[in-house]
Amino acid sequence: MNTILTILMTTVMTYEMPKLPYANNALEPVISQQTIDYHYGKHLQTYVNNLNNLVPGTEFEGKDLLTIVATAPDGAIFNNAGQVLNHTLYFLQFAPKPAHSEPTGKLAEAIKRDFGSFENFKKEFNAAAVGLFGSGWAWLSADKNGKLHITKEANGSNPVRAGLVPLLGFDVWEHSYYLDYQNRRADHINELWGIIDWDALGKRFK
Repeated sequence: MNTILTILMTTVMTYEMPKLPYANNALEPVISQQTIDYHYGKHLQTYVNNLNNLVPGTEFEGKDLLTIVATAPDGAIFNNAGQVLNHTLYFLQFAPKPAHSEPTGKLAEAIKRDFGSFENFKKEFNAAAVGLFGSGWAWLSADKNGKLHITKEANGSNPVRAGLVPLLGFDVWEHSYYLDYQNRRADHINELWGIIDWDALGKRFK
């Protein structure tokens, strides 16, 4: 299992903010520093704070993040844990100058196998992200056999609820793009492809 998911499965006393591997302005013009400051610095910090306040004294105290998201009933703990997991994977999937513009290795082979081509995969993923009604996430995930799936997750849910391993996630809550793109969700989705760190995603696909 890759390092990120291994860390997320570690028994913890408190849940922490992920450390960005880039400066807050490094993803411009795709994602502005202002959006990173608010989305990462305010929204994600709030989810982390909420989760740390909600878990003590419950059956989930000391449990790792993936276990909470996979097993918690709908409610405040699940909602905040889901958003901590989602945003951790989200912010760590970007790079200012990715080494590759497309997936490579086993992930590239799996995308071609399951979607026909990388371009067709992008088309299907964009349709899921743009077509999701309201707030939520579009995810590319792998099942236990390595088959890839595109899912639409409402609000703060995550594919781990269905036993899948999340690989790539696009956040379509308005706070993720409104400062930069206003209501132009499709434009935002199209631009995100230019900052995907395919090497990082390849490590998630193990």
